[in-house]
Parts: sequence; C-alpha cells; structure tokens
Amino acid sequence: MSRAEQPSRRTVLTAAVAAAAVAGGAGPATAGTLTAAEGCAPDPARQVDHHTWTTYTDWRAGIADGTRAVAGARPGVEIGTAAGTLDHTDPHTGRTATWEYATWTSPVHRLTVPATEAIASWNAHTPAGTWIQVELQGSYSDGTATPWYVMARWAAGDGDIRRTSLDGQGDGRSTVWTDTLAVDDSASGLRLASCRLRLTLYRRPGQDTTPTVWRLFLMGSDVPDRFTVPASTPGLARELGVPRYSQEIHKGQYPEYDNGGEAWCSPTSSQMIIEYWGGRLTEEQLSWVDPAFADPEVCHAARQTYDHQYAGCGNWPFNAAYAATFDGLQGVVTRLGSLTDLETLIAAGIPAITSQSFLEEELTGAGYGTSGHLMTVIGFTADGDVIANDPASPSDEAVRRVYRRREFENIWLRTKRYDAKGRVRSGTGGVCYLYFPARPTPSQRMALAAVGVC
Repeated sequence: MSRAEQPSRRTVLTAAVAAAAVAGGAGPATAGTLTAAEGCAPDPARQVDHHTWTTYTDWRAGIADGTRAVAGARPGVEIGTAAGTLDHTDPHTGRTATWEYATWTSPVHRLTVPATEAIASWNAHTPAGTWIQVELQGSYSDGTATPWYVMARWAAGDGDIRRTSLDGQGDGRSTVWTDTLAVDDSASGLRLASCRLRLTLYRRPGQDTTPTVWRLFLMGSDVPDRFTVPASTPGLARELGVPRYSQEIHKGQYPEYDNGGEAWCSPTSSQMIIEYWGGRLTEEQLSWVDPAFADPEVCHAARQTYDHQYAGCGNWPFNAAYAATFDGLQGVVTRLGSLTDLETLIAAGIPAITSQSFLEEELTGAGYGTSGHLMTVIGFTADGDVIANDPASPSDEAVRRVYRRREFENIWLRTKRYDAKGRVRSGTGGVCYLYFPARPTPSQRMALAAVGVC
C-alpha cells in the first residue's frame, strides 16, 4: 500500500484515468504499446514483473532460425524460409504428420521480481495447416538453468492438431502445472531470476501460409503466502455494459468439452468480454452447434479454448489467445495487486476476468462454493462493492451480481485458503485475463500501464 504522504505512481495514474473517463476522453486510436519512458516501467513493489514482445523492434531483437519479423499495423514474427522438417505425432489423435518449422527465441529478460511462478501468453494467427509451440526457459537465482519447458502446443482451430498443455515436466526444482511454471519449494529461497521464450512455428510442407505471432507476454511473480490481504479503499463508481451469458444453461451440452456447460466459466466469461469489444462469430463459425441450443457463441468458445491435456476449458493463456483471434483484440494473462487496479481498468472502460476459489459462506450472495471459478468484473457500486457478471447463474438475466468488496478482494488475491474439510489449499493470488483493443485509446493505454501491462 502506498504511503499517505507520497502517492504511488499507480494512484496518480488511477486519478488521471478516472478524470479522462469522466471527461469522455476516449481520444483517437493509437498504437497498442506503451514504453517504459511513457510510464510502464517495472514496479517491484507489485510483486509481479511483466514483459512484452510486440513491436517490430522486439521481433528483430530475437534469434531467428527460419523466421522473419514483419512490420505493419500489427508487427509480428512468421515463417520465412523454414529451418527444417519434422514428424510430429499428436498424442490426442495418434496421427503422425510431417511439418516444416522455424523458430524465434527471445532475448533473456531479467526479472525485476525474482519469481516463484511464470506464465506465458500469446496472440497469434494460425490459418489452416499451421500451429505454434511456446516454450519457456528460466535461470535460477543460483546461476543454473531450467530445461526448455513446453508451455503449449496451440492452434486457433482443431483440424490440424489438438491444442494442449504438457503436464509432467520438471527438473526436481520446478514443475509445469498446465499453464504455469512454478518453483517447487518457494520456502527454500530459490527463485527464477530471468526467463526467455521460444516460439516454434509449423506449417505443412510446400505451402505458403504461415502462423503469425503478434504478441508474446511473460508474467513472473512472487506473491507471498497469505490467507488474507489488506483492504483497499473504494475509489470509483462505474458499470460497463458487458453482455451477459450463463454457463449453467449449457449443462450437458457437448460433454466432450469439459463435461459440458457446468464447467465453462472461463470461456463463458471470455465470450462476454469479446462481445463487449465488438467481437462477433459468423453463422459459418457457429454452424456446427446444435440450433436448438441457446447462446451458441458460448459452445463455440468452449470448443476453441479446450485443452486436451488438462481436459478442460480453463487454461488461462488459451482463453487469452482465443480472444485475440477476433479482429482488433489482444489478450494477456497477468496478476493484479488490489481492487484499486481493477478500478483503474474499469475507469478506462476495460473489464477483467478474475480467477478465485471460495467456500459458499465466504462470498455472500454467490450461493455456491468452488475450488476454482472465473467471473467478469464489470464495475463498482457507489459503496465500492464489486459488480460482476457471474456465469454460474441460472439464466443470462441472472448473471449480473453485486458482491461485497472485502469478501471479493480477499478470495481473489489470497494465495492460501481452507477447503470445506479444513485443509489448506492454494489461491490464485490475483490472476486475471485482460482483453483490450489492439489500438487502445490514450486513457486505455494509461490504465494498462498503471497495472503493468504494455
């Protein structure tokens, strides 16, 4: 928390963003990144470090083996002249196919916050006949290094490969848990001191199409173990007009995707914000959905975010990558530090998807308990309470909820909790998805910078 006599940079930026929102200052669209000189400098006090590769200069700075940087409105990296071919057997289909490939390796990023966890997220275009692999390598605080860990094999569709995470990777000191690389024993003092990412882009031999990666985002964090967090002071009353979708009306539909709608909180939340920003699915894209089902967009989102290793739709980076398949959108997975951060975003018109676990009695009005649930924060009441579109509702009309500020903040930001049997379980420590325009307005850029996202 900032000292009363010296407001933090985040406090100053929050006030500026709120003032711009009150003035109606959307402003002209501008380029989508913000440099450190403009206000997105590392902030170790946040316990989170972010780094983005998204500009033409960023892509030129990496080590290319068969890839090339491309300029334009959305600079990226794609296959130039393939580095070679390989045979890949998809573990989820058993099919073996030959692919051309090329790689791009980022420069080493030294973390301003030596981390116990790291998460990579990406925005990419993968036309038919292409896919990508995302890997992460860390260096430990003792000078040694992790192996190259595969964080994802991903494609926007499911016609060529089955998108998947790869559990079971580890070196005895760190382990990949679906979408997160975690140090096994944080109490030992061992940390990730730096990280680098590697992209491998694949296409069918002889074709000219290529995957293109526009944004690569690394989040490293060292959030301390805590059952409770300090309370923040309310500072904003505003509600955004985000569409409402219920996951519960999809119970039993397409059980091959995580047992049907009962477990679709993540893609349902993603679809709400995608449509808030104007993203729409075509009749052709939705043609596979049973026409008897309401809200076919939610069924589609579940299919397009499904992780065949995890056997669920709750893979955090897969949801952000899905959002970025819509024209003009980008998405990242990060951690925030308080509801003040969310207020900063809401003031600029940016809703957020938060991840939390709680007992029924810990969140008044929810009517359920959960070991993991995603919902969309769309605003704050005059008293500072949280307005959320909660997909765990019996109908679309019932999705809008108001939750007590103190309860919501604690269940979202804590890293430790007790389950119904009194056993200690983990919490997400402020994980959220942020989806926002590829060309944010000045106030949106300022708000994103205030929470560390550039």
